[in-house]
Amino acid sequence: MSNNASPNPLAPSASNAVPQHIAIVMDGNGRWAQRRGLPRSEGHVKGSEVVEKIVEAAADLGVKRLTLYCLSNENWKRPQIEIEALMALLKGYMIERRDKLVRDNVRLRIVGRRDRIPSDALREMDETVRVTANNTGLTLALAINYGARQELVDAVRSIVSELLNEETRDAALKRAGVANVEELITENYLAQKLYDSDAPDPDLFIRSGGEKRLSNYLLWQLSYAELWFTDVLWPDFTPDTLKEAIAAYQSRQRRYGDVTAK
Repeated sequence: MSNNASPNPLAPSASNAVPQHIAIVMDGNGRWAQRRGLPRSEGHVKGSEVVEKIVEAAADLGVKRLTLYCLSNENWKRPQIEIEALMALLKGYMIERRDKLVRDNVRLRIVGRRDRIPSDALREMDETVRVTANNTGLTLALAINYGARQELVDAVRSIVSELLNEETRDAALKRAGVANVEELITENYLAQKLYDSDAPDPDLFIRSGGEKRLSNYLLWQLSYAELWFTDVLWPDFTPDTLKEAIAAYQSRQRRYGDVTAK
């Protein structure tokens, strides 16, 4: 991350709010490789290099949380050779970038289910989460083996389990300061059961690669996010592309159903 105090002419104006939480679908790695006659796995390698640059740029711009869609539940349908390459890349990223994340004061979080992820990759993920847990800079959340519908199903399962047990139900009612289950079950209560429950909702959603859909990503959390799409494939995504998205965000008025901007 840069320690240069000189103003960056491409950086968002200090008078405009920088989105504190940005969520990105990093789409286009495979197409980028195929257009160059390369294996799809080479696109993922290039895309992982871009991640490092975007994490640094986001931190320098004042973003507090960056959530990246790395592997969806549906991605397991891809050819086995591509899945194996992705898992090797994930493990390698955790090992090779660990010290840099610590130096850059970045806190790592993993969002998603743990099943189907190889044990050696899980071990390295857990270690990187552990050694960065006390960092106070940007929080980097990687959505791995993630699906928003599965997240909501898991949240409901957690709620049902808690409420069916008299002891945990009474404890939950006491914590919330309410008298009955009807008062207990609120939007906030459900949100506390999501994978990354301490995360604020994203302010800005970015999708590279030209597609214009959410793809089962953070469906609950993106309710009021500003959406920004670009045809740029993820391996060609640069800090300037990120600044362009932030500039578009700053040009919009967020009303949250009101008549005046918030």
